[in-house]
Amino acid sequence: MNVHFTRNRAVLAIAGLLLAAAAPTAYASLDTETAPAPTRGTPYVETQLFFGTERPDGGPAVTDRQFMAFVDKEVTPDFPDGLTVQSGRGQWRDANGRIEKERSYEVILLYPVTAAGASDRKIEEIRRAYEKAFAQESVGRVDDRTRADF
Repeated sequence: MNVHFTRNRAVLAIAGLLLAAAAPTAYASLDTETAPAPTRGTPYVETQLFFGTERPDGGPAVTDRQFMAFVDKEVTPDFPDGLTVQSGRGQWRDANGRIEKERSYEVILLYPVTAAGASDRKIEEIRRAYEKAFAQESVGRVDDRTRADF
């Protein structure tokens, strides 16, 4: 009985050593820094816009209906090929240093890299229009290069 126990421990120890030796190789293949970029799709820019709904002056929050009317009037005409609207909860530090928590919207736009210059102007107009219409301090913006295939 003792021989089987010792043999089992030895087999388990060897298996553990083999796994430990192979793990760095397995994890190295997951390294995204050295992974080749995907070749599928066309070069695009992805812009995320973050719209808050609380008004700094204490007025009523922007409603779903008001926000979607804004998207229909200000965003869709400039990006008629499509966009995504997501509802969320966000927080940020306002101009007075207070942490503000509020219901928010994220609008995701995808457009070809070749249209980046014209799209940038349109996006900045959208941001300014929302700030003015709903008394917002700012509309957050994140841009990233990506590849897209439709």
